[in-house]
Amino acid sequence: MSEYVKAKRRVEVSVGESVRVLRELQELSQNQLAEMAGIPQSTISAIENDRVQLGVERAKVLARALRCHPAVLVFPGWNIEHESAA
Repeated sequence: MSEYVKAKRRVEVSVGESVRVLRELQELSQNQLAEMAGIPQSTISAIENDRVQLGVERAKVLARALRCHPAVLVFPGWNIEHESAA
């Protein structure tokens, strides 16, 4: 394991983009995700386009539907090494 090289961050991802990426990786349409989460498709679209803030409760609901931890959606650019050094 001594040959392990940590991956470098190549792009910044917004909250909306993180929702879109996870949805698309699971091959879900906005309508399918909306149905699974009980959130209107128009709200899913607004979140993905960063027109509406995700919020804690929506993050929990979407995380359940997308089978991920809510922090993945809320803090897509979190860098624990950088933040812990502060």
